[in-house]
Amino acid sequence: MADRRLQVFHTVARMLSFTKAAESLHMTQPAVTFQVRQLEEYFNTRLFDRTHNRISLTDAGRRVFEYADRIFELYGEMENGVRELTGDISGALTIGASTTIADYMLPTLLGDFNARYPDVAIHLKVSNSDGIVAMVESNAIDLGVVESPVANKNLVVETCKQDQLVAIVPKGHPLAGQKQIHFSALLDFPFICREEGSGTRDVINGYLDGLPDCAAGLKVAMELGSPEALKGAVEAGMGVSVVSKATVQKELKLGTLVTLALDPPLVRPFSFVHQKQKFRVRVMEELLEFARAYCKNHQSLDAI
Repeated sequence: MADRRLQVFHTVARMLSFTKAAESLHMTQPAVTFQVRQLEEYFNTRLFDRTHNRISLTDAGRRVFEYADRIFELYGEMENGVRELTGDISGALTIGASTTIADYMLPTLLGDFNARYPDVAIHLKVSNSDGIVAMVESNAIDLGVVESPVANKNLVVETCKQDQLVAIVPKGHPLAGQKQIHFSALLDFPFICREEGSGTRDVINGYLDGLPDCAAGLKVAMELGSPEALKGAVEAGMGVSVVSKATVQKELKLGTLVTLALDPPLVRPFSFVHQKQKFRVRVMEELLEFARAYCKNHQSLDAI
């Protein structure tokens, strides 16, 4: 219902990037630029300063942004008020998730949510944990689900479930007969890990901080960008690794990988992360409530 020009301007102003705004709005960059210029012509003033491939709000732009914030909040309140009377849950949300969560947790959760609320359109963006937090910070997504600690104290972080990490080795490996090992047992073998910025990589690094002798002796042989690629490298005998236990259920059934519990145990939280908004549209509240209940009923990811 809101003026499209104002919506586009508000998105560009939040992200301070025409490119990111175009991606978020599913528009081309020229179309975004056109809408902003239309609004500037309406007010007969520049709303952005453009210098050295960067943009910033002018004084007029800041004033328009302040009013736009209030306008969209009122639109949201009106929408929620009407939907509370009609019982209608519909709209669109954009969720971001780190790779492990997107591959092994969200498909079932979002499938169940869609079955209950078929009129809600959900867009999913996948990145590593650092990338997801950056998207939440820039308002490119409504809700993030990550697998590593979040440093930004201005964001709301809510743990939804605990995830156990285990060592994995190929069938027939010298360690395959053991049920539980200390991380030091892995130091004799090439180690395959996720890329920098991955939540799994960050959690393992934090774990090794408490085992300084292990951190110094770790032989990183390869860095890979997804759990599937990492598992494939271990299956091929290229090294050993540590992954979420939830990611290897298929390989355990097929007998291509063996899991070893770590001593001390390595457990990490999966967390929701979003902006500290004093107001959220009802569909966002419904998704959060649904996800909280889902996580409570699926405390072990092995069951997903």
